[in-house]
Amino acid sequence: MSFSFAHAAPPTVASVEALLDVTKTEATMDAVFTGLEPVMRQMLQRIPNHQSLTSEQQRAVDAMPAKVVVLLREEFSFAKLKPQFVELYQEVFEQEEVDAQLAFYRTPAGQAMINKMPRVMQKTVALSQAQVQRMMPRMQQIIQQMVREAQAGQ
Repeated sequence: MSFSFAHAAPPTVASVEALLDVTKTEATMDAVFTGLEPVMRQMLQRIPNHQSLTSEQQRAVDAMPAKVVVLLREEFSFAKLKPQFVELYQEVFEQEEVDAQLAFYRTPAGQAMINKMPRVMQKTVALSQAQVQRMMPRMQQIIQQMVREAQAGQ
């Protein structure tokens, strides 16, 4: 007895590109980069001894977030990543699944999801940062204990 399994068709390049377009992937990536610089600046302000930097060191630190964002925008540009996104979606999804996603994201509910997701992600990051801040004392205790144990073992 032999069985034959129908192989689902991978999505076409055009359908994946349509999905990337309708989900506003490029605009979402741009929003991430736009929001990254202020977050980096805030993180740098929390570095111990940040206030004791010389004015030259301070200028270098102040310039770093913008330079990093420029590099990230170049290396992770939508134009560079789009072919890889298409390939990834073709690997993971079937045509039927891409068609269903397109149908959903073209509805008012799908558009609401797309338009509100950046706010959800922003709030998720804020929640995660708050959680990390709450657990930092415990993390520091664990690190200090590990250092003590490593020093005792020498």
